[in-house]
Amino acid sequence: MAFVGSPGVVRADLPGAAVRPDELYGTLVWPTSQGHTSATPASQHVPHDASGEELVALTWEALELPGSAMDYHFVLQNAVDRLWGARGSDPAALQLLEVFALLDLELMEAAPQAVSFDDGDPVSFVRVTSVPRLIGLLEREGAFTEALALAQRLTRFEQGQDMVGRLSEKVGALTAEAAADGT
Repeated sequence: MAFVGSPGVVRADLPGAAVRPDELYGTLVWPTSQGHTSATPASQHVPHDASGEELVALTWEALELPGSAMDYHFVLQNAVDRLWGARGSDPAALQLLEVFALLDLELMEAAPQAVSFDDGDPVSFVRVTSVPRLIGLLEREGAFTEALALAQRLTRFEQGQDMVGRLSEKVGALTAEAAADGT
């Protein structure tokens, strides 16, 4: 995974960055001022009402806090969903949506347990919304080849097969059209 850290975030300055879990009755719990919680610092960091620049800053910070791969997936996916909802009033949100969705896909590829229900055979995956949002955005912008490449990567997680079919047809039609124009 190419993630080198959150831009502008100093991990040591974040509250909760140095918190380590305790084991209580065979389960990891995180100390809080009120006792213990099963929620990791990363999963608790972004409030549900965060939006705009605050959402982006808190998302980057959450990626620097202790948590599991699944926590980071849901932090990223939630940010993508909220940025998608804000696209009408904040078109710049689409650029960060792309960054977070691509980061989420890289996380999924590096740690498939981030999006799996269990370690069973076969493995079941949670429904991912971040990457399909980006694929849809790219498709609407006419970036069919890029959208197809992402959809193909998503199929590893038993999702995106319908997008691969649709986008393959579009890329094929464009390729045939370009070949016909060139002859």
